[in-house]
Amino acid sequence: MNKAHGSAWQDFWADNVDSCAGGCLPQQWHGIVTAQIGCWQRLAKHLPRKARILDIATGDGRVMDWVMRARRDIKPVGCDLAEILPKPPAGAKVRTGVAMENLPFHDASFAAVTSQFGFEYGDTLKAACEISRVLQPDGIIGLMTHRQDGAILAHNLRRREQIRWVLEELQLIETAKRHLSLRASGIVASLPQRISQAPAEGAARFGHGSAAWEIPEAIRQTLLLGQRDHPATVSAMLDTISEKARNELGRIASLEAACATTSNERGFLAAIGEAGLEQVAIETVCELVDKKPFADFRTLHRAR
Repeated sequence: MNKAHGSAWQDFWADNVDSCAGGCLPQQWHGIVTAQIGCWQRLAKHLPRKARILDIATGDGRVMDWVMRARRDIKPVGCDLAEILPKPPAGAKVRTGVAMENLPFHDASFAAVTSQFGFEYGDTLKAACEISRVLQPDGIIGLMTHRQDGAILAHNLRRREQIRWVLEELQLIETAKRHLSLRASGIVASLPQRISQAPAEGAARFGHGSAAWEIPEAIRQTLLLGQRDHPATVSAMLDTISEKARNELGRIASLEAACATTSNERGFLAAIGEAGLEQVAIETVCELVDKKPFADFRTLHRAR
């Protein structure tokens, strides 16, 4: 993961420290979460008693939570590159600011290593070498990885189109800033037509609740509700809207790169093989309602 992509994810978890946000997951697809839980709880059944597991790129710790619900004797430790994370589930520990390519754990420390939509964001060979190092000789690895043809990437590419429409085609932030400049100079002007009409236009073009409706509506509301505030205060709020939108573009770019990594199956398997690991099973994971594939669940162990 490059520096820009890493920064976008840092900001995401900082903004969602008190929530259970799911990163790039479409929130309306409850069947995704159910399918994920099933994969991890099946893996949990094969772990030794009181197994110590490491969850890489743990985020909000949901994988650790799901595993502990199936096996209360499990002792999970999560790590993530982000410095600020939501509170981990009870019974789990978390280390922040940890790169998967440089794990701060002793050799053969864990009976299992897990990662959901995390491993493929790193340097495959370096991360695999570190996993091989901290894994016990008879340990097991579970990786849920993105698919390039999956519904999650498709959903996020649509989000990117919508965000770019707002920021680049309509240039709503710039239009709003020009309106504020008039206010600052003492000129009373009505809300620009482009801003007042953009939410409805975005909803008509991309759907109500899309980023093409959501961001223009946030801009419109910021200007309307900030009419009595100092223009500099309103401008700062617009900067926040713009920053969050651009951070989402960064996360989508990192997702796209991660999908490209796993789509190169030969290169992916060669890298983990060079690290002394072997993929022993791969399962296509589908959303339970629409039956659309969204991930692969990979089981690995040390090469025999």
